[in-house]
Amino acid sequence: MIKKVLIAEDHEIANISVQKTLHDLGIPDAKYVFYCDHALTWIKKALQDAEPYDLLLTDIEFDDDANPQTLKNGIELIRAVKAIQPDIKIIILSALDRSVEIDQLFDKGYVDAYVRKARRDAQHLREALHAISLNKTYKSPETRKIVQDRNAHDFSNLDMHIVKLLYEGIPQKEMPHYLQQRNIRPSSLSSIEKRLNLMKEVLSFSKNEQLVAYCKEIGLV
Repeated sequence: MIKKVLIAEDHEIANISVQKTLHDLGIPDAKYVFYCDHALTWIKKALQDAEPYDLLLTDIEFDDDANPQTLKNGIELIRAVKAIQPDIKIIILSALDRSVEIDQLFDKGYVDAYVRKARRDAQHLREALHAISLNKTYKSPETRKIVQDRNAHDFSNLDMHIVKLLYEGIPQKEMPHYLQQRNIRPSSLSSIEKRLNLMKEVLSFSKNEQLVAYCKEIGLV
């Protein structure tokens, strides 16, 4: 049963909102911190006091400010926490699409639920809490839709060659030469840019590195 919760979220309004949702669900002992380093310190202290947290609820991205941090984001925090308290439950609550990395955390058993910050996130948080109380995992409907959208993209032969070149570290401006050597058409720089932009748009990525990581995860490279 979940009684003691720590929220790691660097936006105060979001922190208070999550705390209120937990209180409404009958979880009065919910504390919050703004930094990943502080979250890890609190969890260590609770373990030392033999009063461990049952649940860590964390965002993924944390804004940089004047306070330098060792742990830069929620993913680093999750790994650090699991190293010292493997049995703690963890829910990710984030507006960002980092589902490739988050899926890896699910596969390793590091994360129990993933709730996207969206229109009905309070309801989905309730569903997540219910699921993990039954030792089940949970992903909110928005995350499942993202996976469906990604699966809808049909990687062309050109797409796969572009991704492979990115994976090999070939600069984009040099790709036409490599494609021409392999008799891949079209091979113009404008064609490469169009396909890259299309893949990232359909898959909801903003960076080439995210696209490569995803393609590596699904076995395309």
